[in-house]
Amino acid sequence: MPEAIRGAPGPHAADRGAPPLIGVTTYLEPARWGAWVREAALLPAPYLRSVERAGGVPVMLPPTAGLRGLGALVAGLDGVVLAGGGDLDPELYGAERHPETGPPQPQRDRFELALVRAVIDADLPFLAICRGMQVLNVARGGALIQHLPEALGHEGHAPAIGMVGSHRVQISATSAIGKILGDAAEVPTYHHQAVSRLGKGLSPVAWADDQVVEAVELQGHRFGLAVQWHPEEGDDKRLFEALVAEASGR
Repeated sequence: MPEAIRGAPGPHAADRGAPPLIGVTTYLEPARWGAWVREAALLPAPYLRSVERAGGVPVMLPPTAGLRGLGALVAGLDGVVLAGGGDLDPELYGAERHPETGPPQPQRDRFELALVRAVIDADLPFLAICRGMQVLNVARGGALIQHLPEALGHEGHAPAIGMVGSHRVQISATSAIGKILGDAAEVPTYHHQAVSRLGKGLSPVAWADDQVVEAVELQGHRFGLAVQWHPEEGDDKRLFEALVAEASGR
């Protein structure tokens, strides 16, 4: 790991006798409150509630401009959730921008790619969600399908603008996610991009009916799970519970 982001490991949650600290990545967007319109670090509340209900303490991680403190940040956490959000810059995986790909977010892209690499190097438990799964894939050298409706001929993965839909996924029963959720699940969904070329060390473990990869796992990692759906938007919190349990040392 580069010197700028190396950090000494902090005390584990079990050693502190406290609930685990779970970092959750955030948006960086213009927002309005009261008389103010300012750039703000934002996160939908279901992520925070999901971590809390699973027994963890959520810590919001804004996409900072500099990376000098990243090692200390990772060393102070017990686990990480890579949250959903906008599209990654296609230049990061060597592709030209599709007309339906969202505007670039270089600060968030840079921060989250560095964060996931540091988390992997530290063998820290993580759960990557939607964009988070795409960040993980690109960080490992993979590529993305930029617009699923064009590639598939349907809009089943994001059936209504601004509204979470649902669809069924088949899960490898022998995978870590399969051991948590079983061999199939009805999942909340809202995404127009997905994995195409898998990154190094990632194994596909769940698929939609149209064969879009819906979950991957990082082989050899203590707890490295990624799902294309949005578990924070549903009633099934078992993935968060499994992350918090691992982060607690249970």
